[in-house]
Amino acid sequence: MGKNKLAKFAEMESFPHVFQVSSHDILSGKVFVNKGRWKELVFKNNNPIVLELGCGKGEYSVGLAALFPDKNFIGVDIKGARMWTGAKESFERKMTNVAFLRTNIEMIHHFFAPDQVSEMWLTFPDPQMKKVTKRLTATNFMKSYQQFVRDGGLIHLKTDSNFMFTYTCEMVKSNDYPVEVSTDDLYATVKDDPILGIKTYYEQQWLERGLSIKYVRFKLEKKDVFTEPDVEIEHDAYRSFGRSKRHGLDSE
Repeated sequence: MGKNKLAKFAEMESFPHVFQVSSHDILSGKVFVNKGRWKELVFKNNNPIVLELGCGKGEYSVGLAALFPDKNFIGVDIKGARMWTGAKESFERKMTNVAFLRTNIEMIHHFFAPDQVSEMWLTFPDPQMKKVTKRLTATNFMKSYQQFVRDGGLIHLKTDSNFMFTYTCEMVKSNDYPVEVSTDDLYATVKDDPILGIKTYYEQQWLERGLSIKYVRFKLEKKDVFTEPDVEIEHDAYRSFGRSKRHGLDSE
């Protein structure tokens, strides 16, 4: 491991708004101290909590926190060296409505109490074209999310992958989730929305390659039965930048 990465890990330990939790602690039954108490212990307010899953460098979490000071944002990822970028920037800017959680997204329901989260952003997740249960919009994840997202809470997916976009739209339709926005070319169809001004490092590169950005926003209504879509979807014909295991196990 390079000295630069080691230095970033060391600095991450010093940030008061960064929480790094090992899988071993969770699997051994240890209860996360902020579960049910994020507003009280971390943000010191009663504003809504918004998660960004697979936050990478944290550009979206920091950008959204700056745009919406009346909301609290938490970026979640397993890649500590990447997360350092957003953690460092928000710390230096003395932002009080943004925090970061380094853990496996597969275990996310262990960190939040029922109805504690108002909405979530899934920003450019790996489409996992061969592994349905690894897709962040698969029904097993919907079952996990509804344990802590309030009934009717918003789920935002932003992706360059036509496969991921199509699968998500089919999953939403199969489970009758209400859709607010769905477009296969975000910047050509949605205008005058401040969130359009926030572009991640990799998103800039995808746009420069001429790829369109897809976006869907739907309401996560709680349910007892889930239906996986039974549909063949053509795989993406390219490999996106940064398609590493951003939310997988044993990542740095």
